[in-house]
Amino acid sequence: MTGYNGFASKLLQVPPQVIHSPLMKIRVWRFLGCALKQKGAILLLQGLVILVLTAFTTSPSFGQAVRLDPQGQAIESTLDLPYAFYNENFGFAVGYVYGVVGRPQKQATLLATAIAGSKGSVMGFLMGRDLQVPRFERLFVDPVISLGYFKDNDAYINGNPDFPDQRAGSNDSDQDNFVQGDGWDNLFRLNFKYLLPFGNGADDILASYAVKEGFLESGATGGDSWNPFLSGRSYLELTPFYRWQQIRGDDLDSDIKTNGLDLSLFWDNRDFYANPSKGFSLSGVFSRDFGWLDSSGSWTNVSAEADFYVPLHLGDWLRQGVLALDCWTSYSPSWDEQPDGAIENRPPAYTGSTLGGIWRMRGYPVQRFNDKAAVYYAAELRLIPQWNPFERWTWLQQHVGIQWLQFVPFVEAGRVAPGWQLKELHSDLKWDVGFGIRAWAMGLVARIDSAYSEEGIRIQMMISQPFQF
Repeated sequence: MTGYNGFASKLLQVPPQVIHSPLMKIRVWRFLGCALKQKGAILLLQGLVILVLTAFTTSPSFGQAVRLDPQGQAIESTLDLPYAFYNENFGFAVGYVYGVVGRPQKQATLLATAIAGSKGSVMGFLMGRDLQVPRFERLFVDPVISLGYFKDNDAYINGNPDFPDQRAGSNDSDQDNFVQGDGWDNLFRLNFKYLLPFGNGADDILASYAVKEGFLESGATGGDSWNPFLSGRSYLELTPFYRWQQIRGDDLDSDIKTNGLDLSLFWDNRDFYANPSKGFSLSGVFSRDFGWLDSSGSWTNVSAEADFYVPLHLGDWLRQGVLALDCWTSYSPSWDEQPDGAIENRPPAYTGSTLGGIWRMRGYPVQRFNDKAAVYYAAELRLIPQWNPFERWTWLQQHVGIQWLQFVPFVEAGRVAPGWQLKELHSDLKWDVGFGIRAWAMGLVARIDSAYSEEGIRIQMMISQPFQF
């Protein structure tokens, strides 16, 4: 998943200086309020479209699934829509998106979009997901190509003259220790996924989930055993990647280029990947940039993640209650700090041991912390009540199809460190607390999370639940 946290955030993250402005407060509360009124339908629809655009760039390999309607037929859908939005990187922006689900293969997705903003930021994006390779029925591929020029990017890397003796992004670094600039951010990624022939994947290469009103009715693929040979779906993945991030600012002119391979193993032992109610998943990733071609330097990183889901029965007022837990750690063995403080063979700040943004430590800016090692912990209480105000508005439901709302208080803790030592990694932890509103809309989980940390309040919007992204 090299570098995806930062890339997706360009569309979806709301910086604290914007949230604290009166205009942005009006926008945020108007968005949340109008979502419950028919006159806010267009605004909500635009927000959901923006979320859909990045859903597929960040999804883990829990695909190869066919969703079935109540009649047992495979669901096909098409997204063909112009849209508009506002955020700090683009300003006021317009775009067009075209996507298909269930074609050219019933488990596959294709999507393309183009965006241009009033600040001069532009982006084009093309992706495919879960494309089955002919003659290799267990092999699937996810191609992604994204080209963009972005204005006024904040990067937590060295170069700010106000902090000559402090490394940007470290656990104790100042929140103002970043550089800002314009530049290209281009990403190419080709994820090969091989479904291993055991567990649920032994006989069902394409899983079939029967979904009714946004809940799994039958077809659970995991959560019944702790034995990977009996339960869940396991994947071996190989992902060549390339990313070029350019920063042209008053304090720094930088070109950060990385290319290499991710090798990962993922055991998805959850009952339903889109909105788990029981089970768990485990993943391990080995990432390597060999320093070939035009890479800025060689580096190595390893990471591991585990998430767990416990069903809760808290009364008849709930359709579903789940306690979701997550832990993640990362380490870069190649990271080499020199006597003068310079660091060689380190991953770029947007990958590796990085915290902050839409996935981990949502109360902080994207890539706020980066170092040689990191740990992260999260707990969410996911509650879906019987109440769904959208059922009253037939016209709105035809566009967004919101079948349930989920209310999610959560807490997160984590830190980065110059080495992987348990004592140091678990002292002076950063933390945040938050509340999320999520919806099953157009067959996807769309979320709006707000989180408070010592550096302020942030609003994060994204598709999919936050763990195992």
